[in-house]
Amino acid sequence: MQGTCSGAITLIVHNFASISVCHTWVQKEASAEFTSIKCKPGWAQFSIWLVVVSGTEMGWTVFLLKGTCAPFWRPGGQLLQTRLCLSCSRQISINSGVQDCPPSTPKRPPIRIGCASGFWGDTAASVPQLLYGGKLDFLVFDYLSEITMSLLTAAKAKSSSLGYTPDFIHTAMAPYITDIHKAGIRVVSNAGGNNPIACAAALQEVIKKANLDMKVAVVTGDDLMKQKDSFKEAGVTDMESGKAFPDTIHSMNAYLGARPISRALDLGADIVVTGRCVDSSVVLGPLIHTFGWKRNEFDLLAAGSLAGHLIECGAQCTGGIFTDWHLVPDWHNIGFPIVECTSDGNFTISKPQETGGLISFGTVAEQLVYEIGDPEHYLLPDVSCDFSLVSISEIQGHDGGAVRVHSAKGQQPSSSYKVCATYLDGFRATAVCPVVGPNAAEKGRRTAESILRRTRDIFSKLGFDDYSDVNLQILGAEDSYGPYAKTKDLAREAVIWLAVHHKQKKALEIFAREIAPAGTGMAPGLTGIVGGRPKVSPVLKPFFFLYPKKNVKIDIFMNEKHIERFVDDYTFTTDESFDSTPAAAEVPKDLPSGPYTYRLAELAFTRSGDKGNNANIGVIARHPLYYPYLKRALSSQVIQEYFEHLLPKEHSGEALVTRYELPGIYALNFVLKYSLGGGGIASLRSDPQFCETLKRIIRDQRSVFVSAASGMALMLCIGLEPYITFPSLLITFILWMAS
Repeated sequence: MQGTCSGAITLIVHNFASISVCHTWVQKEASAEFTSIKCKPGWAQFSIWLVVVSGTEMGWTVFLLKGTCAPFWRPGGQLLQTRLCLSCSRQISINSGVQDCPPSTPKRPPIRIGCASGFWGDTAASVPQLLYGGKLDFLVFDYLSEITMSLLTAAKAKSSSLGYTPDFIHTAMAPYITDIHKAGIRVVSNAGGNNPIACAAALQEVIKKANLDMKVAVVTGDDLMKQKDSFKEAGVTDMESGKAFPDTIHSMNAYLGARPISRALDLGADIVVTGRCVDSSVVLGPLIHTFGWKRNEFDLLAAGSLAGHLIECGAQCTGGIFTDWHLVPDWHNIGFPIVECTSDGNFTISKPQETGGLISFGTVAEQLVYEIGDPEHYLLPDVSCDFSLVSISEIQGHDGGAVRVHSAKGQQPSSSYKVCATYLDGFRATAVCPVVGPNAAEKGRRTAESILRRTRDIFSKLGFDDYSDVNLQILGAEDSYGPYAKTKDLAREAVIWLAVHHKQKKALEIFAREIAPAGTGMAPGLTGIVGGRPKVSPVLKPFFFLYPKKNVKIDIFMNEKHIERFVDDYTFTTDESFDSTPAAAEVPKDLPSGPYTYRLAELAFTRSGDKGNNANIGVIARHPLYYPYLKRALSSQVIQEYFEHLLPKEHSGEALVTRYELPGIYALNFVLKYSLGGGGIASLRSDPQFCETLKRIIRDQRSVFVSAASGMALMLCIGLEPYITFPSLLITFILWMAS
């Protein structure tokens, strides 16, 4: 076969009758010569899908070239010549139906994307590490969360020049902008927060000072505050609780997707600054731009979204907060993640050489289950992802570890954006006081209760209502463990955590003044007030709803000039909703069992996350053979009963825990509704998102019964290969010896 390329491609195939139906990969440049045809599944890299029908039946292939058909058959049956253009959109074979368009871009080398920030306040050490040791094409930053957006909204209310994350400008960009420019690394960041225009203006000052010529693009349109009155009139309700639209809206932002980012890069931007977008889009945008992934290539979009999801939180996938924290070296120099992705959606995750941290199946699998709900319907603006069958495999011999990730699947995304609004709901104040000496926990508890009683007496005399909510914890007494606490009153050092909520600010100012008198009029051993007198601050609660994408006006600016109104194609979206109720869990039967008990941490990795007022806990089996035991032991009902002391009493009797399965990584994911005390800055708990507390409790306490003998029998019954059986037997034997 010979091939040439000059705007169009001409293929000449000899011996027509001897060639069977196949997909042909054309890998050479123009005028290259091909001596053989290698058939493999997939699309041709130059958008050529050659289908030839073999045998005695005459066959032909028709290519639709934007309305132009160009088949050509030379008599004699020995030569088929077809001329087609690179913009081919669909093809029809005589013996097949219409099929989706192949990719329209040539195969390109893989690209490397490093993530230098997982939240506002992440370490300044990440940028130089990735810049000088990452060999990057793109450097991305994720700064935003519901809490962060609330804080940035408050900042913007004080000054029109605020409302973005200044760390991006002063810590991440200013010291390194010249080297970033020299290296040709392009930057994508959602640091714009609630004021991306001001963020870009500040960045332009940095570029100007460095005497550089760079294009800074801004994506706007996520801020919907101007439409709050129309939402109120339309009767918009919270998508989960059904609550009416609040009167005291403070901020309102749609979670935009990756397409506006990719468009800004198409227009030549060196740096793209956005407001609120889904976290993973800062990675998916560059992938769409580089590889030209189409809107209906859902599996590719799901793979790119998964790549973004895994690295968006920075060091969380390179050993940060890992279950086996004691195995992770050099926290002071922990490596930040790099994803290397190819045009077919396969990718690896690694980190710069000679950095600390760890990349392994466990660290990356933990991040996969972070902040997800239903893994078969992980909804994003660009694609609805199915991560249930994703597999993660370790790559041997890589410095610091590396993994290969594949098998993400995708479907049509929703025709609506998810919107997060925050609204004012009273005020809060928190007192934090260390207590030392014998019976520290008891002294701390009585002190806090006495402060509450005194202030309530004052409220009554002044005509104030009671507190709307109170959270009293004695840190060090295992209060968060509830009935499972082991050292409740034995601690000789403890910390009072007393957080209160009230509708009136003046009432909490009284509370704040009554903390210090406890140092002289109550228990001995109160050593001080952390941070001084408690500060009264507004409470912002989240409110979520859906809003049609077609109604959101997205604009792209370049170097402070409006370039275009971004217009998306909603052909590949759907208005259909899905049922997130998992199928009835199949309880493994006839599992061999024995007398030995193990802590969950010995059998599984765990990771937790938060979304609004809901938490999730992912449990990943350390070995596939443990998975059926975990499925049997950890039902939704068991988890709900175990965490009953943390769930709201007003919802008692409801099923608040849902279990989902991820058999690809042998994992279970539990979603706990209404478990975070309001979530974010609305929560009065010491762990506002409470996810680390949940994770710690479940892996410390939950027991699973299994025996060495039964594990051996199970492996023999299912007929594992010897090279798998021996290590598995060894692991089980070690567990048996440890017990």
